[in-house]
Amino acid sequence: MLEYCQTEYRCLERPVGRFQPHMVRLWDDLFALCAKYGLRVLLTPFDTYWMGRRWRHHPYQQAQGGPGTTRAQWLRCPQMRAAIKNRLSFAAERWGGTGVLFAWDLWNELPPAKATHHATGLAEFIQDVSQHLRTVETRCFGRAHLQTVSVFGPILKAHPELGDLVFRHPDLDFATSHFYDATTISRPQNALDPALQTAELVRQILVQLPANRPFFDSEHGPLDTFKSGRQLPEAFDDEYFRCMQWAHLAAGGVGGGLRWPYRDPHVLTHGMRAAQQSLAGFVKLLSWAQFQRHNLTKQVRLSTTAVSCVACGDAHQAIVWLVRPDALITRSGNQRAMAALTVQFWLPGLQPGPYHVCIWDTKTGRIRDQLVVQADKQQLTVLVRLLEVDVAHSTLLNFRA
Repeated sequence: MLEYCQTEYRCLERPVGRFQPHMVRLWDDLFALCAKYGLRVLLTPFDTYWMGRRWRHHPYQQAQGGPGTTRAQWLRCPQMRAAIKNRLSFAAERWGGTGVLFAWDLWNELPPAKATHHATGLAEFIQDVSQHLRTVETRCFGRAHLQTVSVFGPILKAHPELGDLVFRHPDLDFATSHFYDATTISRPQNALDPALQTAELVRQILVQLPANRPFFDSEHGPLDTFKSGRQLPEAFDDEYFRCMQWAHLAAGGVGGGLRWPYRDPHVLTHGMRAAQQSLAGFVKLLSWAQFQRHNLTKQVRLSTTAVSCVACGDAHQAIVWLVRPDALITRSGNQRAMAALTVQFWLPGLQPGPYHVCIWDTKTGRIRDQLVVQADKQQLTVLVRLLEVDVAHSTLLNFRA
């Protein structure tokens, strides 16, 4: 977010159209650090939560010399729209050529209150801002970065018309949502239920997308737990995080999703970074240019109910995440010693032939075993002997013909 306006000195512009040197310098430094360490940024112009909470203090508010008088004007007022486009133009021209910018989120959590009566206006906002930004970047760099618009996931049930905008708008390149399921993700009681809910949400969204449009969850975390003044124990939070990211990937999402820390200090833990490193190692095993995957979770059969599964694949490759619920770290930090467990599963959809199976230990970030398995016309059958006491309780399998 180009600004977090909880306090006055954090606004990027003051007054509107005048970019504050100390904030510009902060972003110059941040982009330089990202370039140094190989990080990429998904950039959105405003922290819309604090912008709404402290609207009367914001430089875009009419009383502060800005173009807007009410929150309802943010996306529909021509003068407000011009200010938004000017901010994006400034950011694109200054930082778009750094190699750090990955994509634009044109608006953080598109406002559902205006969807019922002004869905057309929201679509026009996306079209106007998207095409403006593409024009600016094409002029500066000869190409444009990817674009999306995010949505607060839980409101999609009440406002399904938002799906046409965030998932299927023709000017957008990929889809994203913020996963805050109230009973699992926002208030986790164990590490598995939030992960399985994440996998189900990814599955539901994938079937709504145009062909070849990628999806990933760009914000999730224990929102309600943190708002109640509690912080998850670190060992449990690491487990929760790790399961969430593998479920997201194995369900067909891009990467592991983006965690909003909801910790004090407001950063990911070392355990979460280690989990990201493990996933980054695993994805190198797949041929992504040829991987036209779809969700297969409901099609996979398991030999035991003691293991849960999330899967995706195409005719040539697949990802299967196996997790043993009774071996996960609890909220109290306990992890029981478990007897060895052998699991067989049957995966349909692959073309007949031999497949190289890599069994990946998600906790250590290493291949634990490799085997060659023959798929017949009906399915691929794999026997996994890795769910033991002294190794990771979850296993990723990658198949390549």
